[in-house]
Amino acid sequence: MTIRYAWWGAEDRAERINKTIELFHKKYPKIKVKTDFQPYLDFWKKFNTQASGGNPPDVFQNAIGFLRKYDAKNILLDLSEQAEAGHLRMEGFRAGLEKFGEIDGKLLGVPVGSNSMALVIDKPVYTRAGVKPEQGWTWDDYHAAMKKIREKTGRAGDTGPYNIMYLYDLYLRQSGKAFFTEDALGFTEADLTDWWTKAKEGVEDGSYANQKKVAQIKPKSAVAGEISGGEFTWDNFTVRYTSEGKSEYGLAPIPTTDGKKTGQYLGSLMLSASKRTQHPKEVAQFIDFMVHDPEVAKIMGYDRGVPATQAQYDAYKPTDEVNKAIAAYEESLVKAGVLEPITPHPNGADVCESAFLRIGEELGLGKRSVAEAVKQFFTESKTALGT
Repeated sequence: MTIRYAWWGAEDRAERINKTIELFHKKYPKIKVKTDFQPYLDFWKKFNTQASGGNPPDVFQNAIGFLRKYDAKNILLDLSEQAEAGHLRMEGFRAGLEKFGEIDGKLLGVPVGSNSMALVIDKPVYTRAGVKPEQGWTWDDYHAAMKKIREKTGRAGDTGPYNIMYLYDLYLRQSGKAFFTEDALGFTEADLTDWWTKAKEGVEDGSYANQKKVAQIKPKSAVAGEISGGEFTWDNFTVRYTSEGKSEYGLAPIPTTDGKKTGQYLGSLMLSASKRTQHPKEVAQFIDFMVHDPEVAKIMGYDRGVPATQAQYDAYKPTDEVNKAIAAYEESLVKAGVLEPITPHPNGADVCESAFLRIGEELGLGKRSVAEAVKQFFTESKTALGT
């Protein structure tokens, strides 16, 4: 019998995953796995076509922003039954990650790796500017540091936090709000006006990079392109900076409002299953293998984030500096006690995220005023969320 497995990612991820599937075939010779992978946007286009045609893959890579959306469309299998039958182990996960794919009492996804937001910095630039970010530093400290980097190195302090939904979410969480509630946006037009006004001022005073220059060098990052001294992103993306740039890069903590609360949580890629699969038991066994087997961790490394289970985390000990830094950063978050439950992601969250990214970029490029950008974002989001 055959199950279909689909994911998004680059060639490198595909090579690693194919090696893990060879191992799976040795352990479960009766289950054949047919694979399919695409770049991120192409993956979802193909997935939506297959799902609406009633033929989605049996098991596929997924993310938190899509769980409610595809559950509402009746596409996702509740894996609780398979866990209860013993085909899928839901113990042995790090830092409460086993709860990550539980939505409205259903188990819709199983985490394969974790990541958290961080500030990626060009270490020599920070050293030259005499800036030392430490856990608990405030946004005021951060803004002062950005100006210092500009003055001492001639480089913008940051690429600019305009359009990073996950960073704005942390900023909101620091004051008791969040980007989303269970079914709507968790902030007001006045909140977003304040955020985007500050971002615009940052570009004007040189603390943040010229957004036209940032756009010109894409897909290369502004940090690797030596336009800015740092930028906010997921910790496991740090690997890209080393391959793109010539400097030494590190991870710095998220600034806080009160010197304590960062609002952080662990995010994760997940594996989900199709409700239409003819082979729920085998799909569960496949997911179990992918998240628990120590040999899988040795092959995958941190490609999908830091391994979600303790067994896989212990099995793969990175030897390179970048991945060591990612592991140390996540351990520091657990130790500092800053991790909290994740923000809800309602049906339509993915549409809001891409609107935030696009409209924030247009604002940065001077194509819209702050007022127009805020109005446009709220209009599109309310439509997407049905509020």
